[in-house]
Amino acid sequence: MERTYLLKGQEETRRAAEKLAQSLTPGDVVCLYGELGAGKTTFCQGALKALGVKERVTSPTFTILQQYQGKDFPVYHFDVYRVHDPEELFEIGFEECMEGRRGVCFVEWAGLVEELLPENAIRVFLSYEEDGEEGRVMRVVYPGD
Repeated sequence: MERTYLLKGQEETRRAAEKLAQSLTPGDVVCLYGELGAGKTTFCQGALKALGVKERVTSPTFTILQQYQGKDFPVYHFDVYRVHDPEELFEIGFEECMEGRRGVCFVEWAGLVEELLPENAIRVFLSYEEDGEEGRVMRVVYPGD
């Protein structure tokens, strides 16, 4: 299944992410694609809030992984933009997070590590609206499509 949304501003991006997050369960992986500034971190902020994360959510660009405790399970937030070698990810437990079913994983810049991602991941593509407006287009592809 695939769905496309037009989002006007950061608040609509957060709300769309909150709605998607309500159906997530441990073992789910959400992969985020999009250019710099397309809304990947804003999406994660909304989704993690819906999952019960109380801390301030920022992109883990330099740490690669930020772990949070949600209301019912852990949440792993990866930003793989600065990863130059997949071994870096294995050293911090990327594989265990993808396969371990312990919590929910979010992966920003997922296209850079596509070969490491599970086939059954939810893929979220964020892009600028083509007419140059402030809005974004969010396309969500659910497993099985």
